[in-house]
Amino acid sequence: MKRGTYRPRPIHQWPESERPRERLLAHGVAALSDAELIAVLLGHGTAGCDAVATGRALLGQAGSLGRLLADPDHLPPVSGVGPAKRARIVAALELARRSLGESLAELPHIESPTDSAEYFRARLRHLPHEVFACLFLDTRHRVLAYEELFRGTIDGASVYPREVVRACLRHRASAVILAHNHPSGVAEPSRADREITRVLVDALRLMDIRVLDHLVIGHGEPTSMANLGLL
Repeated sequence: MKRGTYRPRPIHQWPESERPRERLLAHGVAALSDAELIAVLLGHGTAGCDAVATGRALLGQAGSLGRLLADPDHLPPVSGVGPAKRARIVAALELARRSLGESLAELPHIESPTDSAEYFRARLRHLPHEVFACLFLDTRHRVLAYEELFRGTIDGASVYPREVVRACLRHRASAVILAHNHPSGVAEPSRADREITRVLVDALRLMDIRVLDHLVIGHGEPTSMANLGLL
């Protein structure tokens, strides 16, 4: 090693009380930062870059843990994260997403916008592009399926009523909750949002399918068009 050159020590040379895996086992997952939890998944880093530093790099490239969770299929490229490590992280993130779906499916039925708002927030809030999604329900408002129907740019997504009707019929839904995100973070329904909601309500009514709500997801609490009296 050249004089004056600093190379960080690999994690296995750290004091045991500072190693992420040992701290997790001794104190639980709450004791670890996001980067340290990712480091446990990675297992080890590369020469000159330990697993915690790699975890920080992943979070920095994605922008936040929420964006990693919202879109695990588009994990940002980071030096030292090859196919095996990438697959490990994507699998863990997908398990977290599926657990949210299980929690929602275990509800006896959807009674209010609050019941589905957190699920939509977890799925859509951190996406950099606009997504229009539906939660399909049966006659007792039990969850049948979740589907993202349209994706767009940061400026908006084109929503085709015919495709929404077709999806409802495919899932044999008696009711549906609509949602889309605003990448700008502002959860205020636009004029276009209100107009497409009216069109969808009218189109689905012909099929005897009720639109229970249309949620707008931003950085804060989701906005419920039902609560605003817009349905």
